[in-house]
Amino acid sequence: MPVVGVPLYLRPRLESPLTSLLDEAPFLHSLVDALGSPLNVLLPEQIVENADRFRAVYRDHHLTGRVYYAHKANRSSALVRRLAAADPAGIGVDVASLGELRHVLGCGVTPDRIMATGPKDPEFLWLAARVGATVNIDSCGELERLADMVSKYDLPRVDVLLRLSAFESADDSKGVGVRVLSRRSRFGSPVGEVGELLSAVERRGDAVELTGVAYHLDTTALAEKVRALERCVMVMDECRARGLAPRVIDIGGGFGVGYVDDAGQWERYTTALTEAVLGARPPLTWRGHGYGLRNEGGMVRGAAALYPAYRPTAGPGYLDELLSPPTPSLGRPPATLLLEHLYDLYVEPGRALVDQCGLSLARVLDVRRTGEGAGEYLVRLGMNAGDVSLEEHGVLVDPVLLPRPGGGGESEEDGPVGVHLVGNLCLEADLITRRMVFLPRLPRAGDLLAFANTAGYVMDFHAHHAQRQPVARTVAVVREGGSWRWCLDEEYWPITHPGGHGA
Repeated sequence: MPVVGVPLYLRPRLESPLTSLLDEAPFLHSLVDALGSPLNVLLPEQIVENADRFRAVYRDHHLTGRVYYAHKANRSSALVRRLAAADPAGIGVDVASLGELRHVLGCGVTPDRIMATGPKDPEFLWLAARVGATVNIDSCGELERLADMVSKYDLPRVDVLLRLSAFESADDSKGVGVRVLSRRSRFGSPVGEVGELLSAVERRGDAVELTGVAYHLDTTALAEKVRALERCVMVMDECRARGLAPRVIDIGGGFGVGYVDDAGQWERYTTALTEAVLGARPPLTWRGHGYGLRNEGGMVRGAAALYPAYRPTAGPGYLDELLSPPTPSLGRPPATLLLEHLYDLYVEPGRALVDQCGLSLARVLDVRRTGEGAGEYLVRLGMNAGDVSLEEHGVLVDPVLLPRPGGGGESEEDGPVGVHLVGNLCLEADLITRRMVFLPRLPRAGDLLAFANTAGYVMDFHAHHAQRQPVARTVAVVREGGSWRWCLDEEYWPITHPGGHGA
């Protein structure tokens, strides 16, 4: 049943070369025919381009430092191997587990370009210390465990950063007490405990060397991050007053990605979602799901648990904005503070560094009506919610319909249509997205849906073998002349061409 009125599209933001790849429907269909559905497709060259855009912001602000790729965003070997072959002076990898550390070492990333973050078991700590990676310390206890390990096994001193959290206002001039501005995190040590941390660093100076301080705030709020950076500069002053010589401030990630291309579409959809929750229009989601909004006596309550899919400023642009405004206490831009103190800047983008680096393909297996009322369309795909975890991150965006070549002409069902995308698991909850997705026409069995820009935390972050359904294979593709060449992700090496053996 075609849509009556204006379809509520949320078309994806697409840039080259992803747009060129999506134009090659026969090529993408041939990949799925050969390797099955679902299938992940990666563009390893794009990650280097993205890193260069971050480094351009450094150059614009006359800053030095390093961009670290947050490896947890994607399990791919091709992406890490491509970074390993890039300019080592500006690109590193942030690893958050023993497995990730072993993986990046095997992909050719040298220890001087590796930062160990996140929860650390003894094996992870030991290997990081043994190879000489920088360790981002979460607590005094972790610092002591690392130092004990270095002493016990007679390892070289380890470079460490102190991760801080719970940043507070430095202005108490009105006598109202210190006000916590940043949300609390289960990672890092509250900035109020920095004295204890520095005393531990001094006490264990034979085993660790303080390289700098770090933070990572789970928020898109620019003001909170600016205040945290300013506070880190003050902590660095305290370090120097103690005779320590740190040189780095690491501001973590959280630079974001714009998934939806058009601000108007995003505004129309979120407005319509509110109206649907109030009952002022038909539901836009499976069984009236409100994404955190609810109707209480004709009033909308709650908050939409949605990723801001349209973002006018994200990635490198967000970093530029973060470095530019005056800080609240010192009154100078963060970039100026870093320059004045000759500090290096470290960043750890994950999602933003793999922006436009890939897509996930799913074959349409079946199209039917629910039979409820006028009937809604259910489109069953050869994938499940774990294969493209948009819902886990609150990301709302349309897939791109790739009709099967020779799959048939137009029918009476052609024209914009709203459908529900369901997965291949025998579970009521296996919905690719709870949102009704609007497509230019009703899909047919054999068509493909391409979920664009899934390389960051979407294509494999929650993948599983439930009900023995296949997990997506991953391929790397490279444009050569007028055609695309591909190889399995694990077979990609930047010194050879995909599908070939020449350098």
